[in-house]
Amino acid sequence: MMDLAFSWFDYALFFGMLGLSIMIGIYFGFDREKQTKKDYVLGGKNMDVLPISISLIASQISGITLLAVPADIYNYGSNYIWLCISIPLVCVINNYVFLPLFFQLQLTSIYEYLSLRFDKRVEVVGSLLFIFSIFFHNPIVIYIPALALAQATGTDLHSTIVFVCVICTFYTGVGGLKAVVWTDVLQCVGIFGSIGVVVFVGAKSVGGFSEVLATAERGGRMDIFELKLNPFVRDGFVPVIIGGSLQYMTYICFNQGYMQKFLAVRTLQKAKRAQQIYCLGVIGTIAACVLTGNILYAKYHNCDPFLSNKINRSDQLLPYFVIELAQNLPGLPGVFIAGVFSAALSTFSASLNTAATAIYQDFILPIRPTIQKDQECRILKVIVLVFGVVCTVLAMFVDKVRGVLSFSIAVNSIVSGPLLGVFILGTLVPAANSRGAFYGCMSAIIVLSWMVIGNQWYASQDFFVKPISTSDCNLSLIVEERIQTSAVDPPFFLYRISFWYNTLIGSAVVVIVGLVTSFFTIDKGKTLHASLLQKLPK
Repeated sequence: MMDLAFSWFDYALFFGMLGLSIMIGIYFGFDREKQTKKDYVLGGKNMDVLPISISLIASQISGITLLAVPADIYNYGSNYIWLCISIPLVCVINNYVFLPLFFQLQLTSIYEYLSLRFDKRVEVVGSLLFIFSIFFHNPIVIYIPALALAQATGTDLHSTIVFVCVICTFYTGVGGLKAVVWTDVLQCVGIFGSIGVVVFVGAKSVGGFSEVLATAERGGRMDIFELKLNPFVRDGFVPVIIGGSLQYMTYICFNQGYMQKFLAVRTLQKAKRAQQIYCLGVIGTIAACVLTGNILYAKYHNCDPFLSNKINRSDQLLPYFVIELAQNLPGLPGVFIAGVFSAALSTFSASLNTAATAIYQDFILPIRPTIQKDQECRILKVIVLVFGVVCTVLAMFVDKVRGVLSFSIAVNSIVSGPLLGVFILGTLVPAANSRGAFYGCMSAIIVLSWMVIGNQWYASQDFFVKPISTSDCNLSLIVEERIQTSAVDPPFFLYRISFWYNTLIGSAVVVIVGLVTSFFTIDKGKTLHASLLQKLPK
């Protein structure tokens, strides 16, 4: 991959963004005489709607979104666009069903609900699942932009990972939720600036938006109206609408990070307004990333950079494209890299803060309920530090993963499936008891872990990759090898089910096993309060 030396303008953009993030953390951490747990975790519950909604958008947009999604569109087509229907659907459900319930309960950790509704062991399982997901997701979030910077400028990949993680862990640990939210606002400017520049400059470089769509159509990238109920199709309208909706239901309705920010505003109406702005922002980002993937295809449809050995993995496709564009447009690399790192930092910082909250509230406080108020923030900051160090170490091993978007969705489904199922049992099924919730959750974890391992091996064979020409590169031998690999006999049918359905399968296992177990067991002495259940709107 060709190297590109940053100009002074590029360096100013990149380090300016990092410097401002540090200053925000210092301001909210050290410019206060007494920082309470309420300040650190919930921003004092007096945050405004706009910064909260922007923070929600920024924490949703990671390096995976900006780099891995366009690469996935380039290889597999544009069905990811159907999330623009799934996400509004989930927001409507949350607006009327789940958000009012959790806003009324005002729980610091959303997993405390599982203890109130069922018992402590269900809360522990739920919180551990959330922490597990962060341990797998955060290293990818950091690795992807670090890879882009390292490949674009020749800097050492591991040194870049450590440098960025240290900065993010510092300002998150020092400043708490307010630092996270206001750095997210700053970083969101970089994110959207990066997306806008790449989309418009990129489209112009290949002949305009009409040429982009026409080339994508000819190459099969716009085959998005596949309505067959085939569970073995990797992407399509049905799997993305059904599976994507359930996946995002876990993210939006039952995620500690989202609920913590919703509770940082004063009223339920403000929380709903923040969610509406978030919905619009994420829809626009998804559409832009899908368009970017098709721009990449329009550029490289006759000479694939991966097959021609110009890049080492498909996740480098967009940085490579930006490097080519930058030959005639100085300053573009700085805008792009600053935007990608803004996305990574916003997601990483939000997860550090919420993970610290979950660990403190669900594991430390039950053991030491008499912790003094002036010690609470210190403990939370230590947790952020430890968590940041662990995620930094794990990020060193992400280069062993192939196809980070599908891997991220598949692994997160091990968490989202059981969590979705257990929260559905808790909020909507009065007959469900603690034994049913616990054994249903454990059953789903086992089933999904087995499926995901097999599914990821199957996905690594590239059975679903769409045709890519190397006619301008004279690499017919490589194309023949790909075709031979695609001819391998398919494995066990459960391994071939689209990763989009994993959350559906996991939640179904929880509900079925939970209801059957609850039917044959009774929680003696357990009183179910009506405030823990949510009635569906008529």
